Amino acid sequence: MKYNRKSPTTPRSPWGKWSVIGTPYLWLIVMLLVPFIYLFMISLAEMVQGGGFMDVYRDGGWFFKDNYSPVFKDIMDGGMYRAAYLSSLYYASLTAIGCLIIGYPFAYFMARARKELQPTLLLFVMLPFWISMLIRVYAIKILFDDSGFLASTLSGALMGLGLIDEPLHLLGTSFSMMFGMIYVYLPFMVLPLYSALSKMDPRYWEAAADLGSTPIKTFFLITVPLSKSGIVAGLMLVFIPCIGEYVIPQLLGGADTLMIGRVLADEYFQNADWPRASALAITLILLVLVPMAILNKYQEKTGESK
Repeated sequence: MKYNRKSPTTPRSPWGKWSVIGTPYLWLIVMLLVPFIYLFMISLAEMVQGGGFMDVYRDGGWFFKDNYSPVFKDIMDGGMYRAAYLSSLYYASLTAIGCLIIGYPFAYFMARARKELQPTLLLFVMLPFWISMLIRVYAIKILFDDSGFLASTLSGALMGLGLIDEPLHLLGTSFSMMFGMIYVYLPFMVLPLYSALSKMDPRYWEAAADLGSTPIKTFFLITVPLSKSGIVAGLMLVFIPCIGEYVIPQLLGGADTLMIGRVLADEYFQNADWPRASALAITLILLVLVPMAILNKYQEKTGESK
């Protein structure tokens, strides 16, 4: 049976190409740009007594209020907002570094495992996504509770050895919060690292071994530099959402654990000051995205110069 094919010179409809290109851009506009513009407009609005905000366009004109000056003044004077921003950056950096230290050996082992075993190992990494993050955080909360298995077991063992006199209090500390954040965000580090390491040509390792390089030297001089793209992607995937994290600090952190997500929630729901909260959110976005954009531009120039 013969099939009639169109000639290569037959003009094709541009709708197919534009639909493929335009669909992701339309999704970004609807789901990212429009909410950002709306949030920015709220940050310029005037608060209504008792909660809420007034429309910036009313009575045939535009009415803007400067809600950013108090935020910048507080940051410059070292107030609560500055402390929350710095604390969020600190804990997000620790989480990203912790995920990298724990996740890199996992990803390296997965990439060096047998090909038929790699899908199973990848499935184990993705299994936590099948359970709600809130349920997993509550499980950690029960585990770290004073009557939980972990706290009671450690307290009994340490008190039996005479190292402590009182039971441990693990819940509501920076340790329990960091444990929860690293546990939740660890797959976001392992997956890009595994993607970068699995694409690495094993002949590099064979050539290094033939030239007399030790495994440790090969790891730091060949494996780590070639997996730099996975490291950067993993750090960004963990660092950016950790800055605005709210659920984990609220459930596992203590009262003295100040993060910008909790401050934003207090401004929205307790103080009912939506414009101030929106100004804080916009400031946080700029503080995160601007350095990331500069870093990305620098990496592009570095890649072009090589």
